[in-house]
Amino acid sequence: MPLTTKELLGIEDQLNLELVLIKKYKLYSTICTDHQLKIKFEQVCAEHQNHYNRLLGQLN
Repeated sequence: MPLTTKELLGIEDQLNLELVLIKKYKLYSTICTDHQLKIKFEQVCAEHQNHYNRLLGQLN
């Protein structure tokens, strides 16, 4: 069953939010000097990248 316009707009909004979070955590990981925090930021970034990829998969 095809997605409705409202559903597509919701997915688009969420994709944009995930991109913001990906960029934010990538930046945090590059400027962070604490090794443990750097690793955590990289993990959180990867989780949001996974969310983004899964949402994008719903559009294909």
